[in-house]
Amino acid sequence: MNASILKRVALIAGLVALGLGSTLAGYAIFMHRNPIVAFTQMFVPAPSEVFGKPNILVLVEGLDYDYTSADQEYSTNSRSDVIWAVNLDFANKRIFELSIPRDTIATMPNGSQAKINEAQSEGGINEARSVIAQFLGIPGFDRYVILRIDATREFVNAIGGVDVDVKSSDCLQYKTGCTGETLNYDDTWGHLHIHLKEGMQHLDGDNAVAYMRFRHDWCSDPCRIKRQQQVLHAMVEKLKGDRMNTLVHLPDLLRVFKKYVQTDFTDSELLSLASYYQGIAQGAIVANQVPYKDDVDLPGYGDSLVPDTQERDRLVESMLLAPPVPEPSPDAMALAAIAPGTLRVDVENGSGIDGAAKRVADRLRKAGFVIGSVGDAAHTGYASTEIHEHSTVAFAGAKIRAALPIGKSEVIPDPSPAGSPLPDATAVTSDVTVIVGEDLAKLPTLAQGSQQQIR
Repeated sequence: MNASILKRVALIAGLVALGLGSTLAGYAIFMHRNPIVAFTQMFVPAPSEVFGKPNILVLVEGLDYDYTSADQEYSTNSRSDVIWAVNLDFANKRIFELSIPRDTIATMPNGSQAKINEAQSEGGINEARSVIAQFLGIPGFDRYVILRIDATREFVNAIGGVDVDVKSSDCLQYKTGCTGETLNYDDTWGHLHIHLKEGMQHLDGDNAVAYMRFRHDWCSDPCRIKRQQQVLHAMVEKLKGDRMNTLVHLPDLLRVFKKYVQTDFTDSELLSLASYYQGIAQGAIVANQVPYKDDVDLPGYGDSLVPDTQERDRLVESMLLAPPVPEPSPDAMALAAIAPGTLRVDVENGSGIDGAAKRVADRLRKAGFVIGSVGDAAHTGYASTEIHEHSTVAFAGAKIRAALPIGKSEVIPDPSPAGSPLPDATAVTSDVTVIVGEDLAKLPTLAQGSQQQIR
């Protein structure tokens, strides 16, 4: 090839590169994106295209481990220490994470009753997938992720630690028991040493794992799961909020992933997911756990948890099988056309903070809405407020949301709305039910008031 042809090829290549660069720069400016992020979003296919469906269900397990006489960690035939059923919702860019306490009673393939984490020990990931799917009543899992020994510790260290609001069990469960106490526990054999005071702290990998493993008080596994969720969300925030830090530590993150994570995701699938979910809003990550109604001494397994099957099925339906579709935002004129006095609202306290439901009801009453029942929700632990819409009036839920000092609460439509009967009807139902979460209960405009107020 002579020099003139080489020059032409170089010129064409330069023009193509310049065109791509200009296109990328323009897209990045228009979409307010980092150019590197913009590049991946332009050329990496969306998960819905990669998987050929609007969502997938993923089983995430963290393995338990023990120590040999030589003090070496091992996880041969280990049980599940962490069990999460995760719904990756591509259609609405959300993630639902339902935790299952490891001591929950489930049915094994041979028909016997055992703790649900026994499935991983007896038959590995295949048996775990089958038993957990059957326990939840879902068809199965599309993918799995297993976190081996030290995975979380190494991930936290690889991103330079995380900021976590350390909480005792009283603080986690009752919200009013945050007294600044210290979580103290030493288990030399289990290599668990935790001496952390309540409050926001920067935790390295060892302390983060110790905090996640702590369950040595009255609350045990339910609070342990909440601490796991705290650390997980802190890691997501660190990766999302400090992209330069993530870029600097990328080689360490990849090393940890290759060494400590076992999965049947392909590299191209992981790239698509990472590109799609980068920058996901914290409110788009919904976490909850399967509650239990009793604990019994299960022969051969000791203290075990009896699941609340009714609440489990509700959570499975709303998080894994048919999550509510976010309501489109109505325009101002559509909301203004709805008279507050035509809507009846029930208010339930799901935050665990005394008086929250009454204060929200008072605010809505002053705005002109008709208040129905005011009381406690079926359980506490709602991090985000939920607005359940039962009315045949379009945008009734959005009208209530607009009257509250939060803009990200989810409006959940009833699939078969009945609406409110006439005022003289014998059985009066609500148009909207507000389940007050921590996000609303803790706002300064609502958090004032006596702790002695009724809910």
